[in-house]
Amino acid sequence: MQILWGIVIVALSLLCWGGQAVVYFAPATGARLGLSEAEANVEPTFWADVRGEALWDVLTLWTLVVAGVLLIIDNTAWAHFGLVGGGMYVYFAGRGIFSRVAMLRRGLRIGAPRSVKVVFTFLAIWGTMGLATIVAAIAALPTS
Repeated sequence: MQILWGIVIVALSLLCWGGQAVVYFAPATGARLGLSEAEANVEPTFWADVRGEALWDVLTLWTLVVAGVLLIIDNTAWAHFGLVGGGMYVYFAGRGIFSRVAMLRRGLRIGAPRSVKVVFTFLAIWGTMGLATIVAAIAALPTS
């Protein structure tokens, strides 16, 4: 079960981290791949926010990738990376969902309705993965 959870963590967190890297370093490619919206299709402030968020995510979200790899190879340090990485993903998901909801309520253009639904779905998946990893990491920490 540990190896399976490690594989899930690596796959989902690499998808997120790698997607954010593409969005930041190659935004046109990110839009073509459906990872983000084209600049012309969203509010300028939202575009700037997404680009800043993508850079920050590239710098921080690697922690859960490392936790997954360490879990697969049965290294106990995975729990520490899992706590940090899980927390980063919970924050990432929560901020992404709540800020987008607030922008939608104000009538801001943040993307096509179908794209926004996909974003909400993946943010919920990543947030849930982060919470589950935190719980598993706490359970794996030594008690003595």
